Amino acid sequence: MAEKKEINKSEEIRKVAKDLQAKGQKISPKVIIDLLKKQGIVVSSPQCSMVLKRAGFKRRTRRARSGAPKVAAVRSFGAKGAIGIEDLIAAKKVAEQFGGAERAIEALRALSRLS
Repeated sequence: MAEKKEINKSEEIRKVAKDLQAKGQKISPKVIIDLLKKQGIVVSSPQCSMVLKRAGFKRRTRRARSGAPKVAAVRSFGAKGAIGIEDLIAAKKVAEQFGGAERAIEALRALSRLS
């Protein structure tokens, strides 16, 4: 009776990842799953991701777009009437004119009592 050889799927995932890394190719669960499927080894995407993570093949983070202004993004997502960057800059200038934030707040409170 012939014994069936047990396949260590995690080891196979690591082998394929190291081969791809040596060739300078992209290491992703989808690519590894496709390559192992050709060998007759079926692995799931979560299993592949966890093995790669534990083996030190970390995912690359996405870069932010360099051309997009960050201040505009903050202003566009704010609710109507919310305080934005421009408002904070103006408040800072007012506080500097009054000699500090506390004095500016006191002045605004006095103004609101007069209204």
